[in-house]
Amino acid sequence: MANCKPVMIPIDTKGKLSADDGTKVNDAKSYRSLARALQYLMVTYAFAVQQTCLHMHDPCGLHQALLKRILRYVRGTTHLGLHLCASTELLVTAYSDADWAGCLDTRQSMSGFCDFLGDALVSWSSKRQPTVSRSSAEAE
Repeated sequence: MANCKPVMIPIDTKGKLSADDGTKVNDAKSYRSLARALQYLMVTYAFAVQQTCLHMHDPCGLHQALLKRILRYVRGTTHLGLHLCASTELLVTAYSDADWAGCLDTRQSMSGFCDFLGDALVSWSSKRQPTVSRSSAEAE
């Protein structure tokens, strides 16, 4: 995909993929290998990569198309980087978010957070919650 057409965003944040979307991929081993490689490459693009990893056990064509879209995004953003700067302010700031019943297959919620010390990102996570929430307040 070295000569692919770049895209401006790695994933449609409004759309969600179901486990039954599209036809099954012929080479699931290749799909899993690429998804794992993207896990390491895309720490700053965790949501998009996490969406592909949800379907590693039985990928479909649309899931593989998402992997390729992420690669096209990477191709178009190779000039960007994560800049770490010294900060005189040692203010700790944390952000969190959750979506209620966001997984189309299990109806489980997704939650995530990021913590900053001054301007530097020091911790982050996003994951599917283990139980199904009965309300948006419970999910958050």
